[in-house]
Amino acid sequence: MQYVKDAGIRILGIEPAANVAEIAIAKSIPTEVAFFGVQTAMRLKGAGYAADLMVANNVVAHVPDLHDFLEGFKILLAPGGVITFEFPHLLKLMQEYQFDTIYHEHFSYISLLVIRRALFNHGLRVFDVEQLPTHGGSLRVYATHEENTTLQENPAVNALCMEEREFGLESLDTYDQFSKSVVNIKCNILQFLIDAHQNGKVVVGYGAPAKGNTLLNYCGVGPELLSFTVDASPHKQNMLLPGTRIPVLAPDAIREKKPDFVLILPWNLKNEIIDTMSYIREWGGKFVTPIPGIEIL
Repeated sequence: MQYVKDAGIRILGIEPAANVAEIAIAKSIPTEVAFFGVQTAMRLKGAGYAADLMVANNVVAHVPDLHDFLEGFKILLAPGGVITFEFPHLLKLMQEYQFDTIYHEHFSYISLLVIRRALFNHGLRVFDVEQLPTHGGSLRVYATHEENTTLQENPAVNALCMEEREFGLESLDTYDQFSKSVVNIKCNILQFLIDAHQNGKVVVGYGAPAKGNTLLNYCGVGPELLSFTVDASPHKQNMLLPGTRIPVLAPDAIREKKPDFVLILPWNLKNEIIDTMSYIREWGGKFVTPIPGIEIL
């Protein structure tokens, strides 16, 4: 937002978390502390706002009332305006068994088919889509008013909708099979950790992300199988992971302990982590990723 402001464009941020809003306000970015929906949109429209661009990055999944949220965009968007939404892609979650990204702060996991239908119900039209690598695979969806014919639909929209249908996202059987596969992945992770323990090998973790907590708690893994994990953030160091109570240490602990295996919990950052921690190969250490299945690198 600060770069848009620097370009001389009028901006406004909407952020329900007061502590986060304070950071933006400290950077001279005008920010409203409010949840976005019909009520907020009506109030802002009454104050003279009509947005040419509305951006909602990694927000959709956190919204408890999707229809109230989307109707707010319909109300506040200027006649020729554009909305962009970014959110983790349900198709990638299913294809790559990213079940550890499912956690309590997310109310929904959305496909292009679903967001397209939901927006249509509010008089909005998807006209383009991009596939992004973030969060294990995300979508950036572009939408505008249904009556705005100046923006033609990119063929990528229908192509991706067809891919989602062919995968089976509109069939309950697909989700049933997914749940069974997740149980098998859990068993394989546990088997790897049990085998390592019984063979006198030391396994530690790298990272303390939300997805790591979901994975470890679902699998029932504690410090008896994962000695500790490390994280570069000083705010997480010398703490315990919630539920599993696995200690979180500074990254230097890996060099001191010289473990046989390092389990990469933020698997979406594995290439960066492997480059940073490549020194574990000095003593024969190996990296392990748990998603979409156990892989020793």
